Amino acid sequence: MGDVLAGFHAAWEFRTDSVLIRFERGIRTPKLLQALGERRIPLEAITGVTLAPGRRGSMVLRAVPRPGADPLMEAAAGQLKETCDPYRLVLPADRAALAEQYANRLRSLLPVDEEPAERFLVAPPEAPLRFKAYDGKAAFDGKAVSFHWFWTGASTAKWKAGDQSFPVTGLSGVEWHSPEISKGHLRLLRRETAGPEGTAADQDPAAVVFGLGYGPVHESLPFAAAVLAAARATGGVPAMVPAGVSSVAAGARRDPADIAERIRHLGELHAAGLVTDEEFSSKKAELLAEL
Repeated sequence: MGDVLAGFHAAWEFRTDSVLIRFERGIRTPKLLQALGERRIPLEAITGVTLAPGRRGSMVLRAVPRPGADPLMEAAAGQLKETCDPYRLVLPADRAALAEQYANRLRSLLPVDEEPAERFLVAPPEAPLRFKAYDGKAAFDGKAVSFHWFWTGASTAKWKAGDQSFPVTGLSGVEWHSPEISKGHLRLLRRETAGPEGTAADQDPAAVVFGLGYGPVHESLPFAAAVLAAARATGGVPAMVPAGVSSVAAGARRDPADIAERIRHLGELHAAGLVTDEEFSSKKAELLAEL
Protein backbone atom coordinates (compact mmCIF):
# COMPACT_ATOMS: atom_id res chain seq x y z
CA MET A 1 0.00 0.00 0.00
CA GLY A 2 1.24 3.47 -0.86
CA ASP A 3 0.33 6.98 0.26
CA VAL A 4 -3.22 8.02 -0.61
CA LEU A 5 -4.39 11.47 -1.68
CA ALA A 6 -8.19 11.78 -1.61
CA GLY A 7 -10.10 14.37 -3.58
CA PHE A 8 -13.61 14.91 -4.87
CA HIS A 9 -14.91 11.79 -6.66
CA ALA A 10 -11.58 9.92 -6.51
CA ALA A 11 -8.55 8.90 -4.48
CA TRP A 12 -5.03 8.35 -5.81
CA GLU A 13 -2.74 5.79 -4.24
CA PHE A 14 0.91 6.40 -5.08
CA ARG A 15 2.97 3.26 -5.59
CA THR A 16 6.57 2.77 -6.65
CA ASP A 17 5.67 1.92 -10.26
CA SER A 18 2.16 3.28 -10.73
CA VAL A 19 -0.75 5.38 -9.52
CA LEU A 20 -3.85 3.44 -8.52
CA ILE A 21 -6.97 5.56 -9.04
CA ARG A 22 -10.21 4.60 -7.31
CA PHE A 23 -13.35 6.47 -8.35
CA GLU A 24 -16.20 6.98 -5.92
CA ARG A 25 -19.69 5.71 -6.55
CA GLY A 26 -22.17 8.47 -5.85
CA ILE A 27 -24.72 10.71 -7.51
CA ARG A 28 -22.19 13.54 -7.79
CA THR A 29 -19.53 11.44 -9.48
CA PRO A 30 -19.67 11.52 -13.32
CA LYS A 31 -21.10 8.27 -14.68
CA LEU A 32 -18.01 7.54 -16.77
CA LEU A 33 -15.78 7.63 -13.70
CA GLN A 34 -18.20 5.40 -11.81
CA ALA A 35 -18.18 2.95 -14.71
CA LEU A 36 -14.36 2.85 -14.73
CA GLY A 37 -14.30 2.01 -11.01
CA GLU A 38 -10.56 1.54 -10.55
CA ARG A 39 -7.59 2.07 -12.85
CA ARG A 40 -3.89 1.41 -12.41
CA ILE A 41 -1.78 3.89 -14.38
CA PRO A 42 1.86 2.78 -14.77
CA LEU A 43 4.34 5.64 -14.39
CA GLU A 44 5.61 4.96 -17.91
CA ALA A 45 2.11 5.88 -19.14
CA ILE A 46 2.47 9.42 -17.74
CA THR A 47 4.55 12.20 -19.29
CA GLY A 48 3.98 15.00 -16.81
CA VAL A 49 2.05 16.40 -13.85
CA THR A 50 0.24 19.72 -13.55
CA LEU A 51 -1.31 21.52 -10.59
CA ALA A 52 -3.58 24.48 -11.19
CA PRO A 53 -6.47 26.35 -9.56
CA GLY A 54 -9.89 24.88 -10.30
CA ARG A 55 -13.44 26.12 -9.97
CA ARG A 56 -14.94 27.37 -6.72
CA GLY A 57 -11.64 27.58 -4.93
CA SER A 58 -10.49 24.06 -5.70
CA MET A 59 -7.13 22.77 -6.92
CA VAL A 60 -6.72 20.33 -9.81
CA LEU A 61 -3.91 17.80 -9.89
CA ARG A 62 -3.59 16.17 -13.30
CA ALA A 63 -1.37 13.45 -14.65
CA VAL A 64 -0.67 14.01 -18.34
CA PRO A 65 -1.25 10.72 -20.19
CA ARG A 66 1.38 9.55 -22.62
CA PRO A 67 0.05 9.40 -26.21
CA GLY A 68 -0.76 5.87 -27.26
CA ALA A 69 -0.57 4.44 -23.73
CA ASP A 70 -4.24 4.36 -22.72
CA PRO A 71 -6.90 2.81 -25.00
CA LEU A 72 -9.63 4.84 -23.29
CA MET A 73 -7.96 8.17 -24.07
CA GLU A 74 -7.05 7.02 -27.58
CA ALA A 75 -10.66 6.09 -28.30
CA ALA A 76 -11.92 9.37 -26.77
CA ALA A 77 -9.62 11.33 -29.11
CA GLY A 78 -9.92 14.55 -27.12
CA GLN A 79 -13.72 14.53 -26.90
CA LEU A 80 -14.13 14.05 -23.14
CA LYS A 81 -15.53 16.84 -21.03
CA GLU A 82 -13.12 18.16 -18.41
CA THR A 83 -15.23 16.77 -15.56
CA CYS A 84 -14.99 13.26 -17.06
CA ASP A 85 -11.21 13.28 -17.47
CA PRO A 86 -9.99 10.25 -15.48
CA TYR A 87 -6.54 11.83 -15.10
CA ARG A 88 -7.82 14.79 -13.02
CA LEU A 89 -8.03 14.86 -9.23
CA VAL A 90 -9.96 17.82 -7.82
CA LEU A 91 -8.98 18.83 -4.29
CA PRO A 92 -10.09 21.44 -1.75
CA ALA A 93 -7.99 24.59 -1.97
CA ASP A 94 -6.72 24.12 1.59
CA ARG A 95 -4.90 20.97 0.43
CA ALA A 96 -2.85 22.85 -2.18
CA ALA A 97 0.42 22.49 -0.27
CA LEU A 98 -0.07 18.75 0.15
CA ALA A 99 -1.03 18.41 -3.51
CA GLU A 100 2.16 20.23 -4.51
CA GLN A 101 4.22 17.75 -2.48
CA TYR A 102 2.62 14.80 -4.22
CA ALA A 103 2.94 16.46 -7.62
CA ASN A 104 6.67 17.02 -7.12
CA ARG A 105 7.12 13.49 -5.84
CA LEU A 106 5.33 12.06 -8.87
CA ARG A 107 7.36 14.23 -11.27
CA SER A 108 10.58 12.91 -9.78
CA LEU A 109 9.53 9.31 -10.48
CA LEU A 110 8.42 9.75 -14.09
CA PRO A 111 10.59 8.28 -16.86
CA VAL A 112 12.28 10.65 -19.30
CA ASP A 113 10.73 9.06 -22.42
CA GLU A 114 7.88 11.22 -23.78
CA GLU A 115 7.54 9.54 -27.16
CA PRO A 116 4.19 7.94 -28.05
CA ALA A 117 3.88 4.46 -26.58
CA GLU A 118 4.28 1.55 -28.97
CA ARG A 119 1.70 -0.47 -27.08
CA PHE A 120 -1.09 0.13 -24.60
CA LEU A 121 0.25 0.37 -21.06
CA VAL A 122 -3.07 0.91 -19.27
CA ALA A 123 -5.46 -2.03 -19.06
CA PRO A 124 -8.68 -1.63 -21.10
CA PRO A 125 -12.17 -2.17 -19.69
CA GLU A 126 -12.90 -5.88 -19.43
CA ALA A 127 -15.32 -7.74 -21.69
CA PRO A 128 -18.10 -8.74 -21.92
CA LEU A 129 -19.51 -5.29 -22.60
CA ARG A 130 -22.76 -4.13 -24.20
CA PHE A 131 -24.85 -1.01 -24.70
CA LYS A 132 -27.93 0.18 -26.56
CA ALA A 133 -27.41 2.58 -29.44
CA TYR A 134 -30.21 4.42 -31.22
CA ASP A 135 -30.43 1.93 -34.06
CA GLY A 136 -29.23 -1.29 -32.46
CA LYS A 137 -27.69 -3.19 -29.60
CA ALA A 138 -23.91 -3.61 -29.50
CA ALA A 139 -22.15 -6.45 -27.67
CA PHE A 140 -18.49 -7.40 -27.28
CA ASP A 141 -17.40 -10.72 -25.77
CA GLY A 142 -13.66 -10.15 -26.09
CA LYS A 143 -13.39 -11.93 -29.43
CA ALA A 144 -16.06 -10.39 -31.64
CA VAL A 145 -18.35 -7.36 -31.83
CA SER A 146 -21.98 -7.94 -32.75
CA PHE A 147 -24.70 -5.50 -33.79
CA HIS A 148 -28.38 -6.41 -33.50
CA TRP A 149 -30.61 -3.86 -35.25
CA PHE A 150 -33.74 -2.24 -33.79
CA TRP A 151 -36.65 -1.90 -36.20
CA THR A 152 -37.53 1.45 -34.61
CA GLY A 153 -34.19 3.05 -35.42
CA ALA A 154 -32.15 1.13 -37.99
CA SER A 155 -31.98 2.38 -41.56
CA THR A 156 -33.15 0.36 -44.54
CA ALA A 157 -29.52 -0.29 -45.48
CA LYS A 158 -28.85 -1.91 -42.11
CA TRP A 159 -32.03 -3.96 -42.22
CA LYS A 160 -31.07 -5.28 -45.63
CA ALA A 161 -27.56 -6.15 -44.41
CA GLY A 162 -28.95 -7.95 -41.35
CA ASP A 163 -27.40 -8.34 -37.90
CA GLN A 164 -23.62 -8.19 -37.95
CA SER A 165 -20.69 -9.92 -36.24
CA PHE A 166 -17.09 -8.70 -36.54
CA PRO A 167 -14.17 -10.77 -35.16
CA VAL A 168 -11.51 -8.49 -33.67
CA THR A 169 -8.93 -10.24 -35.85
CA GLY A 170 -10.46 -8.41 -38.82
CA LEU A 171 -10.49 -4.96 -37.21
CA SER A 172 -7.84 -2.24 -37.40
CA GLY A 173 -9.42 0.15 -34.91
CA VAL A 174 -12.52 2.14 -34.00
CA GLU A 175 -14.01 5.55 -34.62
CA TRP A 176 -15.93 6.94 -31.64
CA HIS A 177 -17.78 10.25 -31.83
CA SER A 178 -19.23 11.41 -28.53
CA PRO A 179 -23.04 11.60 -28.28
CA GLU A 180 -22.54 14.76 -26.23
CA ILE A 181 -21.15 16.62 -29.24
CA SER A 182 -23.43 15.84 -32.21
CA LYS A 183 -24.33 12.86 -34.36
CA GLY A 184 -22.42 10.47 -32.17
CA HIS A 185 -21.56 6.99 -33.36
CA LEU A 186 -19.25 4.02 -32.98
CA ARG A 187 -17.78 2.70 -36.22
CA LEU A 188 -15.63 -0.40 -36.54
CA LEU A 189 -12.68 0.06 -38.88
CA ARG A 190 -11.88 -3.11 -40.82
CA ARG A 191 -8.52 -4.20 -42.17
CA GLU A 192 -9.49 -5.64 -45.52
CA THR A 193 -12.91 -4.24 -46.38
CA ALA A 194 -14.79 -1.04 -45.72
CA GLY A 195 -17.99 0.65 -46.74
CA PRO A 196 -18.20 3.06 -49.69
CA GLU A 197 -16.22 6.23 -49.19
CA GLY A 198 -18.29 8.84 -47.40
CA THR A 199 -20.82 6.33 -46.02
CA ALA A 200 -22.78 7.87 -43.14
CA ALA A 201 -22.79 5.99 -39.85
CA ASP A 202 -26.55 5.41 -40.02
CA GLN A 203 -26.06 3.65 -43.37
CA ASP A 204 -22.95 1.63 -42.44
CA PRO A 205 -23.59 -1.90 -41.09
CA ALA A 206 -20.24 -1.63 -39.29
CA ALA A 207 -21.46 1.30 -37.18
CA VAL A 208 -24.13 2.15 -34.62
CA VAL A 209 -25.42 5.66 -34.04
CA PHE A 210 -26.15 7.46 -30.77
CA GLY A 211 -28.78 9.97 -29.76
CA LEU A 212 -31.94 10.49 -27.71
CA GLY A 213 -30.29 8.97 -24.67
CA TYR A 214 -28.82 5.96 -26.49
CA GLY A 215 -25.08 5.23 -26.52
CA PRO A 216 -24.14 7.35 -23.47
CA VAL A 217 -20.46 8.10 -22.93
CA HIS A 218 -20.13 5.92 -19.82
CA GLU A 219 -21.30 2.89 -21.82
CA SER A 220 -20.09 3.43 -25.39
CA LEU A 221 -16.60 4.81 -24.66
CA PRO A 222 -15.39 1.91 -22.45
CA PHE A 223 -16.83 -0.40 -25.11
CA ALA A 224 -14.86 1.38 -27.85
CA ALA A 225 -11.67 1.30 -25.75
CA ALA A 226 -12.00 -2.44 -25.13
CA VAL A 227 -12.51 -3.16 -28.83
CA LEU A 228 -9.59 -0.92 -29.79
CA ALA A 229 -7.27 -2.70 -27.34
CA ALA A 230 -8.38 -6.12 -28.59
CA ALA A 231 -7.83 -5.10 -32.21
CA ARG A 232 -4.30 -3.90 -31.46
CA ALA A 233 -3.53 -7.07 -29.51
CA THR A 234 -4.34 -9.16 -32.59
CA GLY A 235 -1.95 -7.14 -34.74
CA GLY A 236 -4.28 -4.48 -36.08
CA VAL A 237 -3.00 -0.94 -36.49
CA PRO A 238 -5.32 1.34 -34.48
CA ALA A 239 -6.89 3.88 -36.78
CA MET A 240 -8.40 6.84 -34.99
CA VAL A 241 -10.30 9.76 -36.43
CA PRO A 242 -9.44 13.05 -34.69
CA ALA A 243 -12.22 14.77 -32.80
CA GLY A 244 -14.32 17.03 -34.99
CA VAL A 245 -13.37 15.29 -38.23
CA SER A 246 -16.30 13.57 -39.87
CA SER A 247 -15.91 10.50 -42.01
CA VAL A 248 -18.88 11.53 -44.12
CA ALA A 249 -17.96 13.35 -47.28
CA ALA A 250 -18.81 17.03 -47.24
CA GLY A 251 -22.15 17.70 -48.84
CA ALA A 252 -23.25 14.05 -48.73
CA ARG A 253 -27.03 13.60 -48.88
CA ARG A 254 -29.24 10.86 -47.46
CA ASP A 255 -31.76 8.81 -49.41
CA PRO A 256 -35.14 10.65 -49.06
CA ALA A 257 -36.94 7.33 -48.61
CA ASP A 258 -34.64 6.44 -45.74
CA ILE A 259 -35.14 9.85 -44.11
CA ALA A 260 -38.92 9.37 -44.35
CA GLU A 261 -38.59 5.96 -42.70
CA ARG A 262 -36.45 7.36 -39.89
CA ILE A 263 -39.01 10.10 -39.24
CA ARG A 264 -41.77 7.49 -39.15
CA HIS A 265 -39.81 5.48 -36.57
CA LEU A 266 -39.22 8.65 -34.57
CA GLY A 267 -42.95 9.36 -34.65
CA GLU A 268 -43.67 5.92 -33.24
CA LEU A 269 -41.25 6.52 -30.37
CA HIS A 270 -42.92 9.88 -29.74
CA ALA A 271 -46.40 8.35 -29.77
CA ALA A 272 -45.25 5.71 -27.30
CA GLY A 273 -44.01 8.40 -24.92
CA LEU A 274 -40.36 7.40 -25.28
CA VAL A 275 -39.40 10.71 -26.90
CA THR A 276 -40.43 14.15 -25.65
CA ASP A 277 -42.03 16.80 -27.86
CA GLU A 278 -38.79 18.79 -27.82
CA GLU A 279 -36.65 15.76 -28.74
CA PHE A 280 -39.07 14.81 -31.51
CA SER A 281 -39.07 18.28 -33.05
CA SER A 282 -35.29 18.63 -32.76
CA LYS A 283 -34.51 15.23 -34.29
CA LYS A 284 -37.08 15.63 -37.05
CA ALA A 285 -35.58 18.99 -38.02
CA GLU A 286 -32.11 17.41 -37.99
CA LEU A 287 -33.24 14.62 -40.31
CA LEU A 288 -35.00 16.98 -42.71
CA ALA A 289 -31.87 19.14 -42.88
CA GLU A 290 -29.99 16.13 -44.30
CA LEU A 291 -32.18 15.98 -47.42
